Amino acid sequence: MNHRRLLSVDANRPSPPAASLALFAAWLLTLVSTLSVLFVGEVMGQEPCLLCWYQRAFMFPLVIVLGIAAARSDSSVWIYALPLAGAGWLLALYHNLLYFAVIPEAIKPCGAGPSCSGADMTVLGALPLPSLSLAVFTLLIILLLTTRRNARP
Repeated sequence: MNHRRLLSVDANRPSPPAASLALFAAWLLTLVSTLSVLFVGEVMGQEPCLLCWYQRAFMFPLVIVLGIAAARSDSSVWIYALPLAGAGWLLALYHNLLYFAVIPEAIKPCGAGPSCSGADMTVLGALPLPSLSLAVFTLLIILLLTTRRNARP
């Protein structure tokens, strides 16, 4: 495989429609996720736990990276975005394993500082925030892989 060709970007040739649609959906997902956690933190005043902060550190830059790529129809962005989404997914998985006590831990997840294990930190009273984070990162990875699969040859 020619790696130089894989990493080159031809701004004059837009991505195929399927890749552009998946890329736009990925950007929209990161935008809604970022605005939602900012609303919960800044408007509702609920501080995130340490593991939530780490996951945000991988989600926030994706809004900018995917937004620029979607505006330019640059489907090669998966090369940069997939590692960020993958790292966020791994943190979210670890957070869920702690949250649901699959991994034994001497301290409760989110035990130091603010906690996301309370009933007020669920969506619709049933879905815990760590699970929602894992679902968002999973969907984001699927969209980025779809972008890669449908990208121009």
